[in-house]
Amino acid sequence: MKSYEVTKIGQHRGKPRLWLEGSKAQLGGFMPGKRFEAKKDLDKQMLILELSDSGCRIVSRKLKGERELPVIDINSGELLSLFDGIEAVRVVVQDGKIFILPLATEIAVKERLGRLKGKLDSGAPIFVGSLSHGGGVLSHAIHAGLKESGVKAKLAFANEIRAELLEQASEMNDAWDGETLPLAAPMQELAFDTWAMNQLPKVEVLEAGLPCSGASVAGRAKRGLEHPEAHPDVGHLVVPFLAIIAKVQPAVILLENVKQYLTSASMCILRNQLRDFGYNLYEEVLQAAEWNALEHRERMCMVAVTRGLAFDFAGLVRPDRVEQRIAEILDPVSDDASCWSRMEGLKAKQERDKAEGKGFAMQIVTPFDAKCPTITKGYAKVRSTDPKLQHPSNPNLLRQFTPVEHARIKGIPEQVVGSLSATIAHELLGQSICYEPFRAVGRLLGKSIKACGEAITHQTALSAYRASVAG
Repeated sequence: MKSYEVTKIGQHRGKPRLWLEGSKAQLGGFMPGKRFEAKKDLDKQMLILELSDSGCRIVSRKLKGERELPVIDINSGELLSLFDGIEAVRVVVQDGKIFILPLATEIAVKERLGRLKGKLDSGAPIFVGSLSHGGGVLSHAIHAGLKESGVKAKLAFANEIRAELLEQASEMNDAWDGETLPLAAPMQELAFDTWAMNQLPKVEVLEAGLPCSGASVAGRAKRGLEHPEAHPDVGHLVVPFLAIIAKVQPAVILLENVKQYLTSASMCILRNQLRDFGYNLYEEVLQAAEWNALEHRERMCMVAVTRGLAFDFAGLVRPDRVEQRIAEILDPVSDDASCWSRMEGLKAKQERDKAEGKGFAMQIVTPFDAKCPTITKGYAKVRSTDPKLQHPSNPNLLRQFTPVEHARIKGIPEQVVGSLSATIAHELLGQSICYEPFRAVGRLLGKSIKACGEAITHQTALSAYRASVAG
């Protein structure tokens, strides 16, 4: 390759025009007076200019001072019809040839739509990739929703830094099957490992729950961060996330995080770069209370769909309001079980915090309450500010929620935590989502994918008819 350049397709007297002069032509040997042929490659959507003594076109000349520059003027509507609706093209110069192609983004958009349509038409399952998988709660919810909408899906790969969580998910998570590829590595390592990335298949859906440690209020306060991107471990993960997107070329991208992520610099970068990749973005803050969860957690959800696909959060269906009580999700723990405690140390800490004006207080719930405060990933540490369950008959006694109770509070299927230790189970659940809102997103995505597949089929048939009439 002699040169690579992105240039705009102009207009001349109402017709498209491509003007190449100077080094663009010179580097390929296209000098003034030389003959060349121009031919279309319809399969590759490419225009090829090739030097030929018998060519019917001649390189023109332009004087610039004392210099004579070659000029190639392509103003044929028939030749440039390859690029209808495209504002800019790539010009790749080689010895004796110039290749004019749509931008890589335009080709990627077309490929993504075609690949999705092909799978829908054949009845093959669409491929899903998962990043920052954790225990796969988001994957489980999305797959459940897709299935309910009638879309077959297969978890192609799952990336998570902790191997034990992937192993647990492979055994207990319904989204997995025997062919799911586990990728136990930091995302920033995976994204720039050329060999590993070459093993990844293209997917139709890519979902991710990027770590929220830098964006959450607690995470920023703990480290004294001015902005989420300052977090030393996760503040930069938008970079590998985009690199993996570019590699696996999903038709649909779903990202969840704390709602504060919406105002981060990372989110601004995502919005702009995904737009340039050929996606339209939709954003929503999902409130778990609207899906009858006991934990009223709020999470942002971003859905990016390839241009040509339709999506609208307005189609998200919320269930009828059903009030649930804490008592309904409790394990059968006896009133005299050893897990009940006075927790005198935590109560004393609460009093010290009050005296120091810190404003920290214990969050105590009863079996009769219809709401539970947020349970975070550090719940197993038994901290004073984490929710505690009050004894049904002795208000002085308290206990921690079990991992299974924790899962039920968030509406997460219990088998996801399986045989995990309490520490790891609480960590997995505490940094996860409330299940039902994202299951609903999965259903909506499935309906949109099916509808868009039908629309693509219709548009393809219409384009073919118009081409036959024009011919």
